[in-house]
Amino acid sequence: MNPRVQHRRSLRYPIERLLLHLLFPALISGCVAPQLQDPAGEPGSARIDTEVAIMTDGYRLPLRHWGDASRPKILVLALHGFNDYGNAFAGLGRFLASQGVLTYAYDQRGFGATDQRGRWGGEERMIADLEMLAELLRERHPGIPLFLLGESMGGAVVIAGADAVTRANGIILIAPAVWSRDTMNPIQSLVLEVAAHTVPWLELSGRGLDIRPSDNLDMLHAFSADPLVIKATRIDALWGLTNVMDQAMAEAGGLSVPTLLLYGEHDEIIPENAFCALVNRIPERTQGFRIILYRKGWHMLTRDLQGERVMADIAAWLRDQDARLPSGEEVEPDSRRLRRFCRG
Repeated sequence: MNPRVQHRRSLRYPIERLLLHLLFPALISGCVAPQLQDPAGEPGSARIDTEVAIMTDGYRLPLRHWGDASRPKILVLALHGFNDYGNAFAGLGRFLASQGVLTYAYDQRGFGATDQRGRWGGEERMIADLEMLAELLRERHPGIPLFLLGESMGGAVVIAGADAVTRANGIILIAPAVWSRDTMNPIQSLVLEVAAHTVPWLELSGRGLDIRPSDNLDMLHAFSADPLVIKATRIDALWGLTNVMDQAMAEAGGLSVPTLLLYGEHDEIIPENAFCALVNRIPERTQGFRIILYRKGWHMLTRDLQGERVMADIAAWLRDQDARLPSGEEVEPDSRRLRRFCRG
């Protein structure tokens, strides 16, 4: 067994057993439903205002952009990961701006500076937000190629958002969250389901797990101190995240646009068995399906110590989906290196 996988399992199982003990009395007393966000407000037309996108249900999504909005060569719409927010792409956005790329990033509902922060907004609503934002950007920048970029949870939303994906010029998946129930240990899936329907309000943090999303310690300290980063997660938000990961894995077989998939060998957030299952689900006929497996990469690939190498690969691919990628770490789906990695 891969020692990183064994380490992660040894950390998680005691927590799962503890949760089962805590949840047993709740099972006896009865079940409740996971709690989603309350209705947002007055319905209306979707639009982009200054630093905010307003959805058809009235929900406001803080919106950032990097680059020259007057004459971009390429558009990127970026979706952040779980408990993160749009500022996750500040470094990447500035890097791409130097290449003539205009990057937009928004706080997905329930995250960052949005209303009802910490409450799951519902995977269907989050997918609808992506589709609406993509349409609004096409109207604002007609004729400019539009690419969708998702990191972790954002990658799952991109894969699951089939309508937006099929109209995009391509997608970039940075360590996409595809740890679906069929790739979990059955105990993990059971504990999550029980907890979401008994104590959905219970909040958990990652303290004590010794799991790192990056090797960039200065960045991680700033990330931990950022008040817009969620530090304690509701059980029903984790349940919702798993739902969108399930949907992403189910939709992966239908991808038909150029796709750049990035993953780090040191990723401690998304297990390699889930990443490898995704690779196997994406059909060989997918146009321009390319994989980069970074030997020194972690989960927050563009914010790792070697982040500029990752950003340079992304910029090169955006310019030309058939171009040689400068890191030299691309692997073919049937390559010996990838097969060896997936065998652990």
